[in-house]
Amino acid sequence: MATRQFLDDTARLWRRRGGNVAIESVGGVEAARRVQDGESFDVVILAADAIDKLTAESRLVVGSKTDLARSGVAIAVRRGAPRPAIDTDEALRQAVLSSRGVGYSTGPSGVALKGIFETWGIVEAIRPRLVQASPGTPVAQLIARGEVTLGFQQLSELTHEEGVDVIGPMPPGLEIVTTFSGAICTTSAQVEVARALLEFLRSPAADEARLRHGMQPA
Repeated sequence: MATRQFLDDTARLWRRRGGNVAIESVGGVEAARRVQDGESFDVVILAADAIDKLTAESRLVVGSKTDLARSGVAIAVRRGAPRPAIDTDEALRQAVLSSRGVGYSTGPSGVALKGIFETWGIVEAIRPRLVQASPGTPVAQLIARGEVTLGFQQLSELTHEEGVDVIGPMPPGLEIVTTFSGAICTTSAQVEVARALLEFLRSPAADEARLRHGMQPA
């Protein structure tokens, strides 16, 4: 879901150049499962480690992996709510401990965030207040509905949601950055077209869309 807006924009650019593509955006866990189950797609775009796993399972064409974007985790609160200090390791730790509810996502960024909480030794203290968004549900929705008071998710997913204020990135030394990659599915009957699409998605022509949605070139 972190790449949804970027892919929507670049799909429009691709079509203007005479290409044809239909994008279906779902949670990463579901996308990986559908590819594992042999559902027919030409290209899949997921976190780089998930692409590696599917390649090892012979679901993706070996050598087709293409890094597309680097996406960092940001922190948000409900629109208009007080903004806690998050600029240092200790400030963020106190903000988490003081929060009435902490929202985080599935996937690699959520795993990395829980690893930070474990390093801090606060998991047991905040466990009753930890809320993991279900696959495909933006953490921003939990924040906007008041289910959590502090939320962590990819910046690209937080910036387009109503009802939240992004208060900043993770502090120095605690950055959580995911590389998103694309690869060609072994079910594809249009391998060369799929390869051309991936090349376009990683090209400078897509950089404006990447930056607009809070991501960096990979």
